Amino acid sequence: MLVVDKPAGLLSVADSSAEERSVPELLAAQGLRAFSVHRLDREVSGALLLARDEEALAALQDLFRARAVEKLYWGMASGHLAPPEGALTFPILDEPGGARVSARGKPARTLYRTLALHARTSELELELLTGRKNQIRVHLAHAGHALVGERKYARGRDSAVPLRSRRVALHAWRLAFVVPWSGKKLALEAPLPNELAALRARS
Repeated sequence: MLVVDKPAGLLSVADSSAEERSVPELLAAQGLRAFSVHRLDREVSGALLLARDEEALAALQDLFRARAVEKLYWGMASGHLAPPEGALTFPILDEPGGARVSARGKPARTLYRTLALHARTSELELELLTGRKNQIRVHLAHAGHALVGERKYARGRDSAVPLRSRRVALHAWRLAFVVPWSGKKLALEAPLPNELAALRARS
């Protein structure tokens, strides 16, 4: 396996409808055969796990399906969440081109913890307990605290986020799990990229 610190704007998985190449395709161009174990939204940066062969891919995907992988994100949201620590549990319905909260959706659970409060924004640590499409972005927007830089799911007053950002302020900074074939505990971390560090500095 290998891990890539994916920048925002890059596809995790090949998409026949997109012109640009994905992480596995870019690795293949460098002579590395690899398969994405999970996905990060195009707009999201951070640690992306890939398998070097199909046997490893199946074993690692089983971990994700069993929810045996700790997935932590850093995010900057508009406003201040109350309480400062808790869970967002709105069911999410997967639709073509996106997702939305719906009673007909599948169960979804996102834990959040406020790391820092700024005048009009909050820095959050977010943990995905389920893996629905665009889950963190949908949950926070529905709660009235859209991520800074969110253009897809922010609506009405929530779309008027107080800081300008060319990208969604969401970064997958840590993956932790027990490697299936060795029993070794492994934590993979990706530092906050420069553009998000700069965003935090001017909050």
